[in-house]
Amino acid sequence: MENVFKNKYLYMMSLPFVVWVFVFQYIPIWGWTMAFQNFKPGRSFFEQQWVGFDHFATLFGDERFYLVLRNTLAMSFMGLVVGFTFPILFAVLLNELKNGLFKRFAQTVSYLPHFVSWVVVAGIVTKMLAVDGTFNQLLLSVGLIEQPVQWMAKGEYFWGIVTASDLWKELGWNSIIYLAAISGIDPELYEAARVDGAGRIRQIWHITLPGIRTTVTVLLIMSIGHLISIGFEKQFLLGNPLVQDYAMVLDLYALNYGLGMGRYSFGTAIGMFNSVVSVILLFAANGLFKRLTKESIM
Repeated sequence: MENVFKNKYLYMMSLPFVVWVFVFQYIPIWGWTMAFQNFKPGRSFFEQQWVGFDHFATLFGDERFYLVLRNTLAMSFMGLVVGFTFPILFAVLLNELKNGLFKRFAQTVSYLPHFVSWVVVAGIVTKMLAVDGTFNQLLLSVGLIEQPVQWMAKGEYFWGIVTASDLWKELGWNSIIYLAAISGIDPELYEAARVDGAGRIRQIWHITLPGIRTTVTVLLIMSIGHLISIGFEKQFLLGNPLVQDYAMVLDLYALNYGLGMGRYSFGTAIGMFNSVVSVILLFAANGLFKRLTKESIM
């Protein structure tokens, strides 16, 4: 209690954020009750018809659900591998730059796409990958293809397009926290390594990467927890009827086959499944890393 009074101003500063989390993250959980009802707008809570797990039975009995789950897991895993490793590599490379002006320029340029909306990004990507777009013209000019490819009309390319687009947009922004972690490493460690004859590669391997291991572990655990909660903006904006079987993800499935068709309870069941699986993945990843690396977020 003495510690609470000693840091009372810090607790007061954090209070608005605690209230925000409670109001927008915990109170809405009450809406999960809709998943067990045949919800009808305009009726009070006590007038709703309770149907138990009927909507979950419908969900797990729908063949399209497993197709959607496949797409979600595939794009999530690709995004986790590519979107997690490349920012680390980019941060390490930026840290190795000795020209301060060029380093700041590279950081600024890499951050800018983060502030561009997905509507604009989707338009740019669609234009570049069009039959007469820049990408086809480039491949034709170097002889890698003999005729233009319809990239946006072939489902087998869709996952890669989404992953690459997300990487371009978020690479610089996601590297910020790693750059901050690297800046906290004691410079004397690098000086001692140079005295011992270690080159840049050995310094990166034995000092930089171990120095940010805790940050990497925590962010990896959180990323695994959000493995199937990837949203739907990228898939909605980049998708089209020709690649629908590859673009449909859980959130988009809930939007189209739940809210879009007035099946509010069914949509809630999909969202509830998404949240429960995310929590399970988070605890599983945290437990695994706690056992293997002694690092944990709980």
